[in-house]
Amino acid sequence: MPKYLQIYQQLVDRIQNGTLPAETKLPSETELMQEFGASRGTVRKAIDALQDKGFVRKHQGKGVFVLSQDAIAFQFNGIVSFSEAHRQMGEHDVKTDVISCDLIEATEELAHLFHIAPGTSLTQVKRVRTIDGERVIFDINLFVTSLVPGLTKDIAGASIYQYIEQTLGRQISYAKRKIEAQPATAEDQQYLDLEGTSHVIVITNDTYFYEGQHFERTQSRHRLDKFQFTDIARR
Repeated sequence: MPKYLQIYQQLVDRIQNGTLPAETKLPSETELMQEFGASRGTVRKAIDALQDKGFVRKHQGKGVFVLSQDAIAFQFNGIVSFSEAHRQMGEHDVKTDVISCDLIEATEELAHLFHIAPGTSLTQVKRVRTIDGERVIFDINLFVTSLVPGLTKDIAGASIYQYIEQTLGRQISYAKRKIEAQPATAEDQQYLDLEGTSHVIVITNDTYFYEGQHFERTQSRHRLDKFQFTDIARR
């Protein structure tokens, strides 16, 4: 295992066992270099990995601080399915309940969105994600049925992206993403444990195949107090 990953794993262990509690400042780069017998570049690579995974946050001029692990970290650098994302969440009990998987007809608005004819078949999937016993994400997926044929409740309960890539043999290329706070809807109140919160964080993804076909729109509606959303921007 590379040296930086050894350092990363030891620091993760300290964060997860409480030796480095939330809001604690990490030892300085010099202190970590001395402790682990590593170069500054190796230590920085380990800290970058901690930040990439949502364990720490750098504060300019102040140092590197441990983030609360009560909030579940979601990373935006890349296109991942929920089943892929929850493997990065650490020690959380995760369950998916498929509410529905139905064929609907595209309205004028949806036809314009997908560049298809009104009335074209769309597959609508609604799923609730339960994490550590609380219903905290409500997903509403729309797929152009001809581009993603054969979707079933069983597939939706596992991984739709895995089905698309491994069974249908299609290559997912890129997504346009929007993040906003919205008032909780009646469905949010029905399917989420909102704990008195009046708004949800909505992440809307429009996802495209390699050939440029717009095959999916997804709204992921999150309870706003349960997540921190991270991204990596490089110059």
